Amino acid sequence: MNIALGCDHAGVLLKNELIAYLADKKLSVIDKGAHSPDRVHYPVYAKLVADAVVNKEADLGILICGSGIGVSIAANKVNGIRAAVCSEPYSARVSKEHNDSNILAIGARVVGAELAKMIVDAWLDARFSGGVHQERIDMLAAIEQGKRL
Repeated sequence: MNIALGCDHAGVLLKNELIAYLADKKLSVIDKGAHSPDRVHYPVYAKLVADAVVNKEADLGILICGSGIGVSIAANKVNGIRAAVCSEPYSARVSKEHNDSNILAIGARVVGAELAKMIVDAWLDARFSGGVHQERIDMLAAIEQGKRL
């Protein structure tokens, strides 16, 4: 499994810690930046990760900014992306089971590194449930295409 990671300046330390954590789990990581704590704009990195996911360069993506909110909003502007900002493992698991989230967003100023690892594990271990949830995913795709529901 290939996982693309990206962040703004607020998320660099957590991103690097998660990259090492995922590598220890023998997962392939694609680092889309940022690489220093110098101020950058989060939409740039959210788009890089979202594009990697929709273009199948990566199977999934993880984005990090101060709150997780900005990168999730930016990533969700890309058709085919279902980014979920999660601050605890339950929401991460359900975002995959019910919403088939393909990008996990985390706030580096909201959760610490150990909690972030638990959130990532819950998200990676979860599987999409399908069924009625697939109907809703199809509805989201229709919205992206400008169709009426």
